[in-house]
Amino acid sequence: MRSGRWPATQLWPIRYKPLPDELLSCWLVRLARGHGLKVQTFCNAIFGEHLQVWNRDIDRLAPPWLLTELSIRTGTPYLVVAGTTLRTYESVLYRKFRPAGPLHWILLLKMYHRKRLGFGLQYCPTCLAEGDVPYFRKRWRVALSTVCSIHKTMLLDRCPSCEAAVAAHRIDFNRLDPLDEVPISFCHRCDFDLRTAPAAEPISYDGSSFGVLLAAGNCIDGNAAEGWTFDRYAVLHQLCRHRLMTARYKHVGLRGFVLEQIGARDISLTQGYVSFEMRPLAERHHLLLLTAWLMADLEPRLHAAWQQGCVRYSVLTKDFPGSPEWYRRIVANFENWRNRFL
Repeated sequence: MRSGRWPATQLWPIRYKPLPDELLSCWLVRLARGHGLKVQTFCNAIFGEHLQVWNRDIDRLAPPWLLTELSIRTGTPYLVVAGTTLRTYESVLYRKFRPAGPLHWILLLKMYHRKRLGFGLQYCPTCLAEGDVPYFRKRWRVALSTVCSIHKTMLLDRCPSCEAAVAAHRIDFNRLDPLDEVPISFCHRCDFDLRTAPAAEPISYDGSSFGVLLAAGNCIDGNAAEGWTFDRYAVLHQLCRHRLMTARYKHVGLRGFVLEQIGARDISLTQGYVSFEMRPLAERHHLLLLTAWLMADLEPRLHAAWQQGCVRYSVLTKDFPGSPEWYRRIVANFENWRNRFL
């Protein structure tokens, strides 16, 4: 060892490759465990103590030196390594990557030192239980993913035993037993095996809205045949926003309108200004189903809400720079229709 670092050999003895849709953070934990080391010990040996890895959301903010080192030491093409990060959703779910502030559809971890105060990593218990190696998927960091696209069951966003956030890199903290006896699917706080969590059937208020939600999720998995583009994701996000689906202004009653149309009950929502990416799983699923009902037949349903005074046309485009032309046309037609009867 030189300066406390791993010798500068070209390849590591253990060179796991990323599994399909695997998150960078999960892959790095697997590599550390494959070498028989705790995650922090492994990272200090590889990168040195002056280059910290786990004090950030590395799935979103992975520095180039980390990706380059992983590429060289595992013999993995750099583009494959970069494909384990959330930057792959640029121009798909959000317009342009930025290191600070929220990104559309990307769940927030709310990092505090190496702890996660937010529930920004979801999981499907059945997916974790399948195959030889449990691992965490990139699509589980996406806020509009509330249902597993494979098993059609609800995702979970915390340990059902102690309600801790998922944090695989913390499993070996203060642990003395051999690492190979502790699967990566264990809760870092209480050792509950997330693979055994109950898989619940998803709530569905309306067939068309649930179909829209599943189609949007399938496109995240690379199924372009579903027809979802960046523009459609952007409009869906706009309608889910605080100013529209969760607003309490007198001139905005869009959520109440949809609930009445589909005959569903409302649920209690977190009060105050809360971005969609910070809402709990149950709230996001509820709001997505309501918004997806609008998206299933957008122009007539949005027009009906406007006619009943549940939303003003100006609110529909507020704080929506770069909105799609077809969406602006739909909203502009409401005002044109009103002017014809003045």
